[in-house]
Amino acid sequence: MIRSELVQKVAEAHPDLSPREVEAIVTTLFDEIVARLAQGGRVELRGFGAFSTRARDARTGRNPRTGDTVEVDAKRVPYFKPGKEMRARLNV
Repeated sequence: MIRSELVQKVAEAHPDLSPREVEAIVTTLFDEIVARLAQGGRVELRGFGAFSTRARDARTGRNPRTGDTVEVDAKRVPYFKPGKEMRARLNV
């Protein structure tokens, strides 16, 4: 599912909301999740899962085209852990 499909599904489920309002809701939801993760926080949606970040250490990598070694900086990457209810529904 892509973002526009999600907006369409929410609009169908809530016909009292205009498409602009639905788009604003979806955008706000995603923006708040990203902002919280950028602050180093965690976002937990009960029954769905939890978003967090994990630290990756600096390392020496390799450029696949040239074979040259490249220094890769330390960074944080997003991580998603599905909730108990989601795992149960996926493994029926």
